[in-house]
Amino acid sequence: MKKHILEQSLIFFSVTKWVLLSSFIGVTIGFIITFFLNIIHNAEQSRDLLPFHYYYLLPFALMLSLYLVKKFAPNARGHGTEKVIEAVHKKDGKIEVAVIPIKLLATLITLFAGGSAGKEGPGAQIGAGSASFISELFKFSKNDRKKLVICGISAGFASVFGTPISGAIFGVEVLIVGIIMYDVLLPSFIAGFAAYTTAKILGVNYTYFNLHFSQTIPFDITLIFQVIIAGLFFGIISDFLVTAFKKSDYYIKRININIYLKAFLGGLFLVILSFWVGDRYFGLGLNTISDVLYSDPSLSQDIPWHAFILKTIFTSVTLSAGGSGGVITPIFYIGATSGHFLGTLFGENMALFAALGFTSVLAGAANAPIAATIMAVELFGVEIAHYAAISAVISFLITGHRSVFFSQILKMNKSDMLSIEFGKDLENNDIHLSTKSKEKIIKMKKILRNLRRDTNNEETKEK
Repeated sequence: MKKHILEQSLIFFSVTKWVLLSSFIGVTIGFIITFFLNIIHNAEQSRDLLPFHYYYLLPFALMLSLYLVKKFAPNARGHGTEKVIEAVHKKDGKIEVAVIPIKLLATLITLFAGGSAGKEGPGAQIGAGSASFISELFKFSKNDRKKLVICGISAGFASVFGTPISGAIFGVEVLIVGIIMYDVLLPSFIAGFAAYTTAKILGVNYTYFNLHFSQTIPFDITLIFQVIIAGLFFGIISDFLVTAFKKSDYYIKRININIYLKAFLGGLFLVILSFWVGDRYFGLGLNTISDVLYSDPSLSQDIPWHAFILKTIFTSVTLSAGGSGGVITPIFYIGATSGHFLGTLFGENMALFAALGFTSVLAGAANAPIAATIMAVELFGVEIAHYAAISAVISFLITGHRSVFFSQILKMNKSDMLSIEFGKDLENNDIHLSTKSKEKIIKMKKILRNLRRDTNNEETKEK
């Protein structure tokens, strides 16, 4: 009896401790993210004051963003979330405080000038950096700091997107492929909800898409098969964009010229490209996402089928050339427009497949099927849940052991035919055929060889 009372008392103390700590972290990050979102919104509104197209500034913006990051906070480079995952796994959550203002400023400059990037990665990095700073300030242990930084990631995502549940789950799920860290689940939920509530109270407006799927789309076998095909398609799209981001970064790094000249030329390339393909691929692209998520065909009739390919190019060049920002918003754009394209091939339900692409490409590219499914419910309504779950999980599996976040730790095998070393990150993991798969291939080769020999013998006898 005494042992039971002691156990319950300690659990009560632990729960109380993390409720208070994560609430404080969430409210603090909610204030910071609100400021971040407001200055981005005001910067976008002020573009109209320019006497020329705002994206003409992109070559100079990429140079300035690169300079700020390289000079003052090298860990603020790129899309942000990747560095946070790396800090959790390799540095016990320790993040330089300089990352917070530099990431905010570099992202503001990139997005103002039309860089194709998102605001969620910087939001997660700013949230994690704030949590790390608070941990250092109050001398928390390494383990507590790591937990608080994960809370910061969840709070950053939740308050940027306005999805407190999926934002919290994403912050936990994105760290390790195949494992959800249950010991951080409660504080992550509380931090995410506290940050989201704080942002709402401070006036942040979020966009939700009430598509009323149950009123227009019956639950039938044909549609289920279409959703399965969609999951396969979105997995291929996820793999394509992961490869594009990686190859773009690799080849741009190999160009042997001054890094600032390289940033300028990268921005100039995108400006010149826009003369042929239009300017819808600059910036966040929220208007295009909104257009494809409604059933009115007139809103999306001007969107080309290859919009997801061009958005991939604009995003990969922006970030590889020196821009600062997230990748999740571009992933939403790529997913929604590729889903719209698939819906046109099916001849119906274009808004549904755009919504499925919105979340399923996230599930594949970030290895986060649970967060993606919950996000579909939070953004589009509970009617989409069963379709979103099927499509997201298939996309997650088809993408393979790859991700836009290559510091993710691998703790699961997506196929029993493969041999994988668990505990390594995605970048350094060697993936091979399993021993059983090799034996099966050898047996198949023997069978084919015997069949070929028997066929040749029969032909010889006939002659």
